Amino acid sequence: MPDHTTPETPVTFPPAFLWGAATSAYQIEGAVREDGRTPSIWDTFSHTPGKTADGDTGDVAVDHYHRYRDDVALMADLGLNAYRFSVSWSRVQPTGRGPAVQVGLDFYRRLVDELLSHGIKPAITLYHWDLPQELEDAGGWPARDTAARFAEYAQIVGEALGDRVEQWITLNEPWCSAFLGYGSGVHAPGRTGTLAPLRAAHHLNLAHGLGTQALRSVLPARASVAVSLNSSVIRTLSQDPADLAAAQKIDDLANGVFHGPMLHGAYPATLLRATSSITDWSFVQEGDLQAIRQPLDGLGLNYYTPTLVSAGDAAAPGPRADGHGTSTHSPWPGADDVAFHQTPGDRTEMGWTIDPSGLHELITRYSREAPGVPLYITENGAAYDDKVDSDGQVYDPERIAYLHAHLSAVHRAIADGVDVRGYYLWSLMDNFEWAYGYAKRFGAVYVDYATLERTPKASGQWYGRAARSGTLPDVPAV
Repeated sequence: MPDHTTPETPVTFPPAFLWGAATSAYQIEGAVREDGRTPSIWDTFSHTPGKTADGDTGDVAVDHYHRYRDDVALMADLGLNAYRFSVSWSRVQPTGRGPAVQVGLDFYRRLVDELLSHGIKPAITLYHWDLPQELEDAGGWPARDTAARFAEYAQIVGEALGDRVEQWITLNEPWCSAFLGYGSGVHAPGRTGTLAPLRAAHHLNLAHGLGTQALRSVLPARASVAVSLNSSVIRTLSQDPADLAAAQKIDDLANGVFHGPMLHGAYPATLLRATSSITDWSFVQEGDLQAIRQPLDGLGLNYYTPTLVSAGDAAAPGPRADGHGTSTHSPWPGADDVAFHQTPGDRTEMGWTIDPSGLHELITRYSREAPGVPLYITENGAAYDDKVDSDGQVYDPERIAYLHAHLSAVHRAIADGVDVRGYYLWSLMDNFEWAYGYAKRFGAVYVDYATLERTPKASGQWYGRAARSGTLPDVPAV
């Protein structure tokens, strides 16, 4: 690999910039049967043979539920000033409806108090893919009622924690929930089809809108309400009109299906036409689009790699190199005539191409899509095959180079005048990486899954120095 060096001019961020890390409840908490928690769709999915690598589950994960104080101390030692985590819906509201279980809320009260005592700003994500199984049994996200249930849940958590948490995120990556959960089936609940993911996408949008209204009804005026989208950077194999049309289809399905109604109050006309053979979108009821388009205090962007497409053969689509797992069912309804291609360049252990220019492109785009709305990078990171060295340390210079390049892209966007206020590294710790089980390590902190011992990696220490100084440190040669 090339020798990575730091530019002569220091890359320095604004003083108020948030240097955070992110996690999600099912990936780290464990304690899945304690204190009234009931199964979520990921409990059911991971316990279904053949759905996850090696049959791994989040039953124990990294036991954050019992070790949260040590984990917060680790964050403080690294120098982080922000932490984004999610709340387990079924830990708070076991059936997805009705009154809260206070002992479940108490865990999050203790976690928030611990963070605040260490000077770390909490950012709560209300939904990171773990729908209570009872709501899935009642229809899941393709059912309209789930959006109403989410609003009730949002109000419960807002009432419990709104006095000490300022940053709130309604949904994380609703694209994955809708299209991987109900389209290709590679994520929980593992359903497949073409209509269900579109219905799910709309009801997730509606949940965001109703949930935002519910939060604002109980939160102090100083609170910030946002959503985190894994919007894709779509690139074409050529400028041929057929390739450009293919890119439009995927852009609508990856991006416009969410930012259209959330930011502009309408689904893209091109999306409605492309999916007209699947649905007439009559599940969009009067008043829905107004409810979805709520003013945002922030917009979270999650970025890992760009997407490269061209026109393809609908009769022989073949395997999709879209980076979203392997399935005979497509997560792209109405787009069987689109071909996906592996982008060139170095790759992470996920097989994802490393391309920080895509992050700059994404930030720039959403500064136009949502003018005046502060942006946050709520996920960005890389999986590598990390090992503990003979001296007990974990050296991961590739991840340091990755972080330096992507943080530099964020800095360029800020220098261009974009209001980017924070960066949350994915992830704080190695954890249960969904269908990949424990085979992929994204953490700034290494976890020995046999002992659950935590060891900050070289990249975590590097990131901590950046957080403490506000300036990117030198990158070691590889």
